[in-house]
Amino acid sequence: MKTRGTLGIFVACSLFLGACASGPLSGRETGALAGGALGAGAGAIIGHQKGKKAEGAAIGGAVGALTGAIVGDQSDAARQRSRYDY
Repeated sequence: MKTRGTLGIFVACSLFLGACASGPLSGRETGALAGGALGAGAGAIIGHQKGKKAEGAAIGGAVGALTGAIVGDQSDAARQRSRYDY
C-alpha cells in the first residue's frame, strides 16, 4: 500500500507542476511532461516485476523526463531553424 501512496504523490506533484506553467508550453516542457509520465508508467511496470514499483517509477520518470526534454528541445530548435529557411 505504501508504494501506491508514493506513486500517487509523485504523479500528483508532476501534474500540479505541469499545470503551474504560465502560457503555452514549449516543446521541451511538453516533452519532459510526456516523457516523465510515460517513463514513470514504464518504470512502475518494470519495477513491479522486481518488487520495487515505486523505485522503478521514480527512476523511469526521471529518465523519461530528461529524454523528453532533450527531444522537445531538439524539436524547438528544428522549428526555429525552419522559420529562417526560405
